[in-house]
Amino acid sequence: MKGISWGLIIGISIGVIIGVLLAISALFCIRYRRKHSQIGNSSSRRAATIPIRANGVDSCTILSDSTIGQESPKTSEENGISLWLEGPKRKNVVSASGILKYSYKDLQKATYNFTTEIGQGAFGPVYKAQMYTGETVAVKVLATNSKQGEKEFLTEVLLLGRLHHRNLVNLVGYCAEKGQHMLIYVYMSNGSLASHLYSEKHEPLSWDLRVCIALDVARGLEYLHDGAVPPIVHRDIKSSNILLDHSMRARVADFGLSREEMVNPHASNIRGTFGYLDPEYVSSRAFTKKSDVYSYGVLLFELIAGRNPQQGLMEYVELAAMNTEGRAGWEEIVDSRFDGKFDVQELNDVAALAYKCVNSVSRKRPSMRDIVQALSPILKLKHSRKHHKGALSATTEEISIDVDQSGMQIPITELRREEPMDSITDPPEV
Repeated sequence: MKGISWGLIIGISIGVIIGVLLAISALFCIRYRRKHSQIGNSSSRRAATIPIRANGVDSCTILSDSTIGQESPKTSEENGISLWLEGPKRKNVVSASGILKYSYKDLQKATYNFTTEIGQGAFGPVYKAQMYTGETVAVKVLATNSKQGEKEFLTEVLLLGRLHHRNLVNLVGYCAEKGQHMLIYVYMSNGSLASHLYSEKHEPLSWDLRVCIALDVARGLEYLHDGAVPPIVHRDIKSSNILLDHSMRARVADFGLSREEMVNPHASNIRGTFGYLDPEYVSSRAFTKKSDVYSYGVLLFELIAGRNPQQGLMEYVELAAMNTEGRAGWEEIVDSRFDGKFDVQELNDVAALAYKCVNSVSRKRPSMRDIVQALSPILKLKHSRKHHKGALSATTEEISIDVDQSGMQIPITELRREEPMDSITDPPEV
């Protein structure tokens, strides 16, 4: 019995020891595998990060826009890219999914070693680039001596990575190599609205086209205010930040100053462009959606009058408002290059709407949704009129053919739309 019990004890002890050894071995294997996978993930994250310092500002004028689904030389990160701030906030990591990474080498080649400059902003130079895929893009480069642009670079990458609308400039990608920070957009062949209003290189924009542009901008801002989650305030609406594509459709550009709505007084420095700044924002330093509405109102008057705030636009408007009471009679400020080719009622309706937008009391201003609803019927009415005229023209042509057969000729006149022009430099930014 004694021998049997001692044998049993020894057997059990050996079994326990073997079990413990196996458990320890398994634990070491698991820890090794976890460590190995973390090293792999860490190296892949390092390859996809952008070092960015903290500070910023700027806006670009005449660059580009983007469309979705175009093929280009880029690197796509499955889980997005990581960006961090150097200095005391170096560990503050934020993720922006869906942004595409271009290589410096490819952009250098596409811009012929950065010799194809098409614009210059406080952010830095803008280059036209032809990628080997055939895609035309605009490359917005942060100047190496810029003290303000890097925060805006980060803001645009983060915001435009999640904002997509046909009336917003959609970011194609970015590049952060060799100490350079660049934003890449699809090239916008018709440049900025400002270039068409203030450059003699372009023919004057017609009244109809200006109303279309106004509605496009309003829809873009409506999406920022009511469609984006959380809502976004642009903070720098002006004619040089409105870009036009090949069909003259307008898109809102330059989101470097954009932020989520902030209603806290004294929580932010005043940023924007002189002449477009909401007076209430200047006094309270609290920017809201209604701050964008004010800037949009100034832009509407800019489209109507063909002059910008640096040419005394708002003084001009206030003087006219004293005589018109803000509702009618706005013809006295209309751009002379229209040469009388505009609908007086439409002009007064748009000007009255603009005057509501620039009300000194923000709560009395309409929302961007109200503005879209006010402008949409004007364009619908224009469309129905054109359709009706087209039907009449077709009927007239048929009659002419019948009459021609009897030896008579009736001339058929054609209506042509003309387009407007202007010339001035971009207003200074603050």
